[in-house]
Parts: sequence; structure tokens; C-alpha cells
Amino acid sequence: MTEAKGQFDVQTKPEASFGPGVGRFSLSKVFHGDLDGTSTGEMLAVRTPTPGSAGYVLIEHVVGKLHGRAGSFLLQHFGLMDRGQPEHKVVVIPDSGTEELAGLAGEMSIDTSAGHAYVLRYVLP
Repeated sequence: MTEAKGQFDVQTKPEASFGPGVGRFSLSKVFHGDLDGTSTGEMLAVRTPTPGSAGYVLIEHVVGKLHGRAGSFLLQHFGLMDRGQPEHKVVVIPDSGTEELAGLAGEMSIDTSAGHAYVLRYVLP
């Protein structure tokens, strides 16, 4: 697997929700580093009455260059907090890569402890 590392800037905008306790947000990101590009996405999130318990899902469309290869791809995020214990997974949606990123597969980890950092571990044919 190849690793792409860098930082990203993110902006979120609340949108109309479909039910009580459910938040809906649109996101836009700018990626810097080995992934140089932008993304847009839609997120649904909910917090339960139990402190530290929540969940979210997000679909994100990324356009740019990955180690100099141009194209786009989709990411699917899945996040849970179980009474303060986090679980987070971000994967490239199979067969979503275009142009020079066709066939892209992999997973992304995100670290928000000091800004917004990413590591994308991927393979390309």
C-alpha cells in the first residue's frame, strides 16, 4: 500500500434535518499535501441522551491530484461514540475512482488532535 499524508481545512454548514435529534450538514474541504484537491460532502449525525454516545455517516466527493495523478473518488465515513469510546472508519467507495484514479482502493485515517491531518493508505492498478 502507498501512503498519502497531509492536512485539510474543513467548513461545515447546518442544513434542514428530517427528524428530532438528527443533524444534517454539508461539508467542504481543501486537502494539502500528497492529496491536493477539494471535496464536498453530506453528513447525518445524531447524539443520544447518554453522554458520549453518538453516530454519524458521511459521503464525500474528492477531486484533485493524489501523488500527482488527477481524478476524483468517493469516500464513505462511518463514526460512532459509545459512551466516549470512538470508532471511526473512512473507506474509498469501490469503483468510484475516475481518470488517473480509476481503480483506487483504500482507507483514510483522520487525526484532529492538532488541526486536521489525514493518512490515505491506498492501491492503484
